[in-house]
Amino acid sequence: MNEEFLTALAAIEQEKGISKEVLFEAIEAALVSAYKRNFNAAGNVRVQLGRETGSIKVYTRLNVVEKVTQPQQEISLAEARAKDPEYQVGDIIEKEITPKNFGRIAAQTAKQVVIQRIREAERELVFDEYVDREEDIITGIVQRVEQKNVIVDLGKTEAVLLPSEQMPQDEYKPNERIKAYITEVRRTTKGPQVHISRTHPGLLKRLFELEVPEIYDGTVEIKSVAREAGYRSKIAVYSKNRDVDPVGACVGPKGVRVQAIVNELRGEKIDIVKWDEDAKIFVANALSPAKVLAVNLDEEKKVANVIVPDHQLSLAIGKEGQNARLAAKLTGWKIDISNESQVTPVSAQEEQKVYFTGGVDEESETS
Repeated sequence: MNEEFLTALAAIEQEKGISKEVLFEAIEAALVSAYKRNFNAAGNVRVQLGRETGSIKVYTRLNVVEKVTQPQQEISLAEARAKDPEYQVGDIIEKEITPKNFGRIAAQTAKQVVIQRIREAERELVFDEYVDREEDIITGIVQRVEQKNVIVDLGKTEAVLLPSEQMPQDEYKPNERIKAYITEVRRTTKGPQVHISRTHPGLLKRLFELEVPEIYDGTVEIKSVAREAGYRSKIAVYSKNRDVDPVGACVGPKGVRVQAIVNELRGEKIDIVKWDEDAKIFVANALSPAKVLAVNLDEEKKVANVIVPDHQLSLAIGKEGQNARLAAKLTGWKIDISNESQVTPVSAQEEQKVYFTGGVDEESETS
């Protein structure tokens, strides 16, 4: 090894953050393997790389024994004491066996080790950078589509957008910029693997944090999010500052803030509702845009019995139960919706109720 190589190691330490000592130890371990491979050595070998000079020395390590049975690995006690009378059985003697032409092999091996370590260090730096961004939003460029998986270039690495994490309305074109939510970062032999999502509720939350300064600075707080990606979402917001309208802040002047998010989500409808610590008020708000006449809570069963005007029943339920289903996800309450006429005295055969949960809605007739 020459001075130029040592200078290169110092530069790598400074630029890549890889300790020179780590590189030295890795090179020494690789040189042991290279020596054994090229010189058919089976014994215990140690390679020493000079930290200051770059000199390379190969030593065979011999066990001191009474009688030698393996000449490549052992030395007799008598021969050892001829070198130093202090040697005892079980001691180890090192004998230099550096081959004359080992420098060329060493240089090639060292180069390979350094390149490998640099790649490993760069992968680790990339992993550390993106693992810290889990549950955060990121912008990437669509590279290609492989078996319905969308590969997105993040700059330092690539991310995978699985079919299950893609929105129904999304069409991915090469070189198109998209925003996505980082769900997981994994270590692999080929480097960090970043998984992203366009359907995760966290994406909606992060988009509002980007678009609404009052959320970013903490004036407005997002309490909960319910989403059916590509179709409709509900988001509950709250502000401790009575002078700040949390819903108005999220909508923005002439709706520009929420419209920017709708555009990013390819036209997904977004209901922004005001959160309230009173569950009755919160449930009523969550069923927006429907108007609610009354809410009665069954705390034990976690059911909210909601009464709406007759003409608002279909609006409260929503298309295929979507509005009520999202309201249930948003509030955490199972919602039982009845229209106004159902709460007046009617025959048992006429009374009907529709139940909605955060999952599947159920229809049942009660007698």
